[in-house]
Amino acid sequence: MSSRPRAFTPWLVAFGLLCLTPPVLCARPATQAAQRPAQAPRDGQHDFDFEIGTWKTHLKRLVHPLSGSDEWVEYEGVTTVRKVWNGRANLVELTADGPAGHFEGLNLRLYNPQSGQWSLNFANSRKGTLGQPTIGGFANGRGEFYDQEDFDGRAVFVRFMIIPVDADTIRFEQAFSADGGKTWELNWVATDTRLK
Repeated sequence: MSSRPRAFTPWLVAFGLLCLTPPVLCARPATQAAQRPAQAPRDGQHDFDFEIGTWKTHLKRLVHPLSGSDEWVEYEGVTTVRKVWNGRANLVELTADGPAGHFEGLNLRLYNPQSGQWSLNFANSRKGTLGQPTIGGFANGRGEFYDQEDFDGRAVFVRFMIIPVDADTIRFEQAFSADGGKTWELNWVATDTRLK
């Protein structure tokens, strides 16, 4: 389930206009659609196989998201990704240091074969609890994951992107939207480079 707003496609608009005509014309496409078998979800259980291993991480974090501030802090660290359940899950451990201090994060990623989607479940060592999962998957080589969370007392949409740059480089981006997905503010950018 994604909190990403749905867009109207030209097909839906055309179908809506068609349905303004007599019901006889609309009945046939609806009947044909009902007879079509449901499409099985894409098998994405090995989507993260490319990331298994150890990575050097450069991380930038916006200190005060959604406040108008442009103050960022940077960290250098190491990320280790381990395969679990033969690739249907994986565990990410990140340790990083910077002027803002020491940071330890953990991400448990779980694949749901019924939906064909992944849930990304993040925790940091300071709190020791899993946060709200972001849900999504990969399309055209990029991962997009969404959820809705409480941030400083208001509901915001969260978008997390995983962008493979090449075989040895991956970019991660997190952004918040306080206006229902119309605009997004980037608040977390990490670039991982594979350690040989």
